[in-house]
Amino acid sequence: MSLFAAIDIAGSGLTAERVRMDVAADNLANAQSTRSAAGGPYRRKLVLLRSAEPGGFAAVLGRRMAGAAGVEVAGIVEDTTPGPLVYDPGHPDADGRGYVRMPNVNPVSELVDLITASRAYEANVTSMQTAKQMFSRTLEILR
Repeated sequence: MSLFAAIDIAGSGLTAERVRMDVAADNLANAQSTRSAAGGPYRRKLVLLRSAEPGGFAAVLGRRMAGAAGVEVAGIVEDTTPGPLVYDPGHPDADGRGYVRMPNVNPVSELVDLITASRAYEANVTSMQTAKQMFSRTLEILR
């Protein structure tokens, strides 16, 4: 694995973790939204990650020979679990019995996701800085 590959892998991790943090922040911001553009309450979003492998056999073989690949966002999907029903007869979105379907966002789990994404982001920054220091030291040795 080359030194630049390590920086590329860390960079892909930074991008993926930033998307995870953005989605967690979006989920937290809409934790009480009972109306969405699609109708109904807001649905929690999840980030799907996958290995960043370019297509084709030769490309995959080349990456395997060179070392590990980075990570990329495969997509952002909605969590289909139903949200809780809350009795609030005065709410404008209450049904005939006075219940409101709330978003399926649990603030505690979103905060945990936000913290883990933040820690992974920090780990990627540290690995990128380490690779940069190794590159600098290598150049100093060659002088």
